[in-house]
Amino acid sequence: MTASIQPLRTARIAESHLDLNSVAERLRVSREITHNIRQGGRIRELPATDVVMDVVDGLVTSLFPTHLGPAGLKREGIDSFVSNTLYTVATRLADQVRRGLQFESDSLSPAEAKRQAQDIANAVISQLPDIRATLVSDLKAALEYDPSAGSIAEILLCYRSSTAIIHYRIAHALHVRGARLVARVISDLAHATTGIDIHPGASIGGSFFIDRGTGIVIGETAVIGENVRLHQGVTLGASEFTAGAMARPGKGEWRHPIVENDVVIHSGATILGRITIGRGSIIGGNVWLTRSVAAGSIVTQAASRHGDVPDEH
Repeated sequence: MTASIQPLRTARIAESHLDLNSVAERLRVSREITHNIRQGGRIRELPATDVVMDVVDGLVTSLFPTHLGPAGLKREGIDSFVSNTLYTVATRLADQVRRGLQFESDSLSPAEAKRQAQDIANAVISQLPDIRATLVSDLKAALEYDPSAGSIAEILLCYRSSTAIIHYRIAHALHVRGARLVARVISDLAHATTGIDIHPGASIGGSFFIDRGTGIVIGETAVIGENVRLHQGVTLGASEFTAGAMARPGKGEWRHPIVENDVVIHSGATILGRITIGRGSIIGGNVWLTRSVAAGSIVTQAASRHGDVPDEH
């Protein structure tokens, strides 16, 4: 019994020497003075991750209510469920967008931020039928190109790549309308749960298929055409090689690859910089590519290592 009581006594003695008020004071000095990292140096309201997650869940179930909605949903109740869900989502999404807009801008009045946020939320929700049409093309591509896929329902329920693409298409709709911070939160939530990192600023055409997908990175200014297939571990990144200096790509620069229609990029390939992968090309596994390739090219690891890659055309 003595042995079981002793650790508790030791902890109490240690706690008695801990001055929590002093720690809190030093943290305040760090926050307010020595290491202040607040935007503009002041406290601002931020989007709430848990609320954004709930909003995305509402949007996703509205897109695919019979697959991802509540159990027991009947055909005659689908429209009512979707309408009620979107009613709640519209208000909560607008509030999160407002927070993001006001965080990023000192020039917006609260009233103007609220108006813009509601307009953005309404526009994205109005676009949901078009987003769903593109997502269906993505799901059909997965069904066509993955022999292990038994049905679209299986892809929706079991494929983390499907989750990542759905989140991306919602985030992208927000990003292009100026809701950048909320869009980034959505993409980060998807990254955390799927291991697939797609920046919401990237432009990706329909019939997009990610096979497995863990470790995929798609940068902000990447442009991907129609009917493109990526395997796990692919990076579409920025080139940061500068002789004699630390590379720092400028914000807003077009620094990520363009991948044209009908391209297949195999596992572990790294494609860097504003180069073009021509239509119908096949990029082999573990290729490291920093030069454009013509349409219809087949690039293997050996060819890229020895420089046998066509110059930019």
